[in-house]
Amino acid sequence: MKKIVLSLMVFGAFSLFGFSQTKPVKSIEGLKAAYNGESTASAKYAKFAEAAKKEGLNNIAKMFLATSQAETIHANNHKKVLTKLGETVGAPVIGNFDVKTTAENLVDASKGESYEVTFMYPGFIASAVAEKADGAKKSFSWAMDTEKKHNDFYQKALAALKGGNEKTFPGEWYVCPVCGNTYDVGTLTNECDFCGTQKAKYVIFK
Repeated sequence: MKKIVLSLMVFGAFSLFGFSQTKPVKSIEGLKAAYNGESTASAKYAKFAEAAKKEGLNNIAKMFLATSQAETIHANNHKKVLTKLGETVGAPVIGNFDVKTTAENLVDASKGESYEVTFMYPGFIASAVAEKADGAKKSFSWAMDTEKKHNDFYQKALAALKGGNEKTFPGEWYVCPVCGNTYDVGTLTNECDFCGTQKAKYVIFK
């Protein structure tokens, strides 16, 4: 009888302080998928940067290096949340991808970001909200908001490339080390719009 009473008291204490013995299963699945996906994107964009540089498209190359860095930050954020949720996280699984011309690479990159902001992350965020997994929600939201900007960058870079104006495309890029938010030199702000990090801490590509 005493054991039963003690168990009920412990359960009551967990309920009182908002603790749950049930893991956010869907959020964990999403975090793992996003961890691998962002890691793959980082590797892919780094290769796209190399290809752009070989074509003499240095400004686009710098942009790809910046977005690659941002994807690494997203992957690391997802990993941190997984660890806090008690998950053991090993090396990411890097998916297959092709490196073609820079014009083709920009189209590929834009398609990938469009999928993430239209389907992948909204679904993950919905699961995190339902499961009250606040850490996952924040990490997913930071990534999704950044990917929206990346998609815009890729489309503008493609337009500049097709118009023969690559040299007028921004050649200086900044990445927030906390959330991965990415800026070109023309849109740079004194602090990150997503997490408030000061620009003095940004990773610079120029």
